[in-house]
Amino acid sequence: MIYWQLFLSFLQIGMFSFGGGYAALPLIQGQVVTGHQWLTQSEFTDLITISQMTPGPIAVNSATFVGTRLAGFGGAAAATLGCILPSCVLVTLLAWLYLRYRKLSLLQGVLDTLRPAVVAMIAAAGVSIMITAFWQDGRIALQTIKPDSILIFIAAVYLLKKKNMNPILVMTASGVAKLAVQGALLLLG
Repeated sequence: MIYWQLFLSFLQIGMFSFGGGYAALPLIQGQVVTGHQWLTQSEFTDLITISQMTPGPIAVNSATFVGTRLAGFGGAAAATLGCILPSCVLVTLLAWLYLRYRKLSLLQGVLDTLRPAVVAMIAAAGVSIMITAFWQDGRIALQTIKPDSILIFIAAVYLLKKKNMNPILVMTASGVAKLAVQGALLLLG
């Protein structure tokens, strides 16, 4: 039963996650956190972090992670197959249609219309993850704020945008900074 649930849940994600990995985040969150409650919001944030650190698309990495966590190798296979099946079918069909009709203004209009919706989906997922990262238990209140996480975020954005630093190095430096802060807090407290 769990294999079928994983397959169907990630089939939905695979069918409706237009715009790439970041656009799939609210769909993944809706299935694994809100719908089935397979993960907590905090675990979902960890899942996104792990999916970013491993090669491959976020949705596929998420499917593999959730499937493994719930039902081992079989669960990973079911969830991953559900996630990639719609893309395989749809990309094959769209490639054929695009190559045949790419000069039609109707097709260009449809593509232009989808872009703002994809940006909105990415922004919604980003806000949700930011709340979990900056406030304990996702409760937005002054006493639950995580100042070290906010400082690491600001430093990471600066290094990525102003210094054009490699994202892998920024992630590694962020992890080291968090460990240093935790170590200092242990020594002081």
